[in-house]
Amino acid sequence: MSNTSTDLGKENIGKLLFKLATPAIIAQLVNVLYNIVDRIFIGRMPGGDMAMAGVGVAFPIILIISAFSALVGMGGAPLAAIKMGEQDNDGAEKIMSNSFSILMILSLILTVGFLVFKEPILWEFGASEATIGYATDYLSVYLIGTVFVQIGLGMNPYINTQGFAKVGMMTVTIGAIINIVLDPILIFGLGMGVKGAALATILAQAVSAIWVLRFLLGKKSILKIKKKYLKPDIKIILPILSLGVSPFIMQATESLVLVSLNSQLQKYGGDLAVGAMTIMSSIMQIIMLPNLGLTQGAQPIISYNYGAKQMDRVKQTFKLCLGLCFLYTTGMWLALMMLPQIFVGIFNNDPALMEITTWSIKIYFAGIFIFGVQVACQQTFLALGQAKISLILALLRKIILLVPLIFILPMFIENQLFGVLLAEPIADILAATTTIICFMVFYKKTLSVVDANEKKI
Repeated sequence: MSNTSTDLGKENIGKLLFKLATPAIIAQLVNVLYNIVDRIFIGRMPGGDMAMAGVGVAFPIILIISAFSALVGMGGAPLAAIKMGEQDNDGAEKIMSNSFSILMILSLILTVGFLVFKEPILWEFGASEATIGYATDYLSVYLIGTVFVQIGLGMNPYINTQGFAKVGMMTVTIGAIINIVLDPILIFGLGMGVKGAALATILAQAVSAIWVLRFLLGKKSILKIKKKYLKPDIKIILPILSLGVSPFIMQATESLVLVSLNSQLQKYGGDLAVGAMTIMSSIMQIIMLPNLGLTQGAQPIISYNYGAKQMDRVKQTFKLCLGLCFLYTTGMWLALMMLPQIFVGIFNNDPALMEITTWSIKIYFAGIFIFGVQVACQQTFLALGQAKISLILALLRKIILLVPLIFILPMFIENQLFGVLLAEPIADILAATTTIICFMVFYKKTLSVVDANEKKI
């Protein structure tokens, strides 16, 4: 890979992962701020507990919008990296340019669809008379920026997959800084409330989108969006969507999980319980996104070396990534079990909301220590282009285990609110255990087939 800033096929794996993952992790940590800073300020508005619950009800729709950007970006970027490993940059540019076209089409469909049907959807997602106003106010403004979300999140993986991790980090960092600066000005200074929070977010996303396009159309990018490749080609689109289905389902099903949780929590705990889940979903992002940053740093190394048939480097990268992911989630688990009130205090200081959230955290996050293993294994399958296996694992935790348990457990446990929250750790532990077993079988099989083919050659 002589024409990129990082030699993915030759540099020391430890140094290479540090070089690529550090900016990606920083970007995801900044992305955590990006996603939760609105809630930090909203929680301190007059009536912040109900405003927090309202934004929580709207959040599943935001997750769905982000999931579509993952469908295209995280589906196409590994394929582009494999093409680069095969020294086929022209093929990689076809993938990237087609991805841009798909994202534009999706932006239009999502914007119109959710603007027309947002209110009935929000009622179904767990809104109440006290929270529906906050939810519709936030979402009405946020949806205007859907196109910026699709470009910023959907095309940024193509920057990272070329080895330009610092540039990819800046995409998120720039947007987060703008969001953090604008939030207090618009929410409190101009008295816009939750509408101000949403406006700050879409303005920040617009700047991030411009940054991404400026780079991918500029001289420094190895791969460029080219006009001649913008016409959608079904032969290119289908592999992108096939591989992208797994990260799409990971994010879209998170929306389904939140809808299920919100409806059950509203039933057994009321608006305060929904507000507690809004805080806990923010904490989940603090746990999840740095893990994704680490695996994003590993993805170009694994994909490139898999395309280049350097299996030893693929194995070394995975082992290092797995160990680091597990250490991080274990550390976060210890912190949450010992000091939950510190995490709650970031978002709100209402005594009633703090009490229920502190109690809920110890139940909801009881199995999160093993989450890092599942993320590392699942994302490695994605980097290897193994879409079907990654898809099955994505479905397992949330659709097969978690969502049914959310509705089943309260039927058999006297404290029904406890039963709803207990579904999460049970699903985490069962899904991670199954993922480890599957990975041990299919990972060895996948790499051994490549090794055998190489020896024949």
